[in-house]
Amino acid sequence: MDRESSPTTQAISKLIQELNKLPGIGPKSAQRIAYYLLRSQETENQSLAEAILQIQNKTKLCTICLNVTEKEVCQICNNEMRDRTKICIVEQPQDIIALEHTRKYNGMYHVLHGALSPGDGIGPNDLKINELMNRLKDGTITEIILANNTNLEGEQTAFYLHRLISPLAIKVTRLARGLPFGTELEYADDVTLSRALEGRQEF
Repeated sequence: MDRESSPTTQAISKLIQELNKLPGIGPKSAQRIAYYLLRSQETENQSLAEAILQIQNKTKLCTICLNVTEKEVCQICNNEMRDRTKICIVEQPQDIIALEHTRKYNGMYHVLHGALSPGDGIGPNDLKINELMNRLKDGTITEIILANNTNLEGEQTAFYLHRLISPLAIKVTRLARGLPFGTELEYADDVTLSRALEGRQEF
C-alpha cells in the first residue's frame, strides 16, 4: 500500500515503524501501542517522551561493573556488605535485575554488554572483556560465576572466558543446568534462577 492510499498519517506510520524496532514488538503490537498513545492525554505522552530522553541523558555505565547507573559507581559496587571475592558475569544489565530478585547472590557483577557472535561480527573486542581482566589483576577475586545465557552465543562466550581466566588460578563456576538451553536470564523464573545459582558447578 503506497503512502497516498495508507489509512494512517505519516506521523502514525513513523511511530509504528520506530516501535516495531523494539525487541519483542511486532507490527501488530507496534500499531496497537501507536493508537493507544494517540488516544492518551498529551501530558502522559510527554512524560513518556521525557523518560525515554532521560535514559540517554542521565544514565552512564558504572566504572567498576559496567552496569547502568546514574552515578560513577552503581549501588551494588558501592555496597560494602557485598562479597567482593566473587564476580558474576552477565551479558546484559537486565540480567542483574533477574539475579538480584532471587536474593540468593551477594557478590559483585560484571556486564559484558553482549555475547560472542562471529556470524554477526561480534568478537572479544566488542565486549567488556578487557575491563573484566583488569578487575582480576589485584588477586582479590576467588570465584568467577559465568551466568551467560544458555544459547549458542552464550556457550561460546562462556568457553572463551573460561580459557582466559583459568590460567589465573581463579575458580570458575557456571549456573547449574536447571536453565533449559536457549533460556535468557531475564525471562527465567525466580525458583529456576535460585536453584541454578545454588547448584552452580565448577566449569
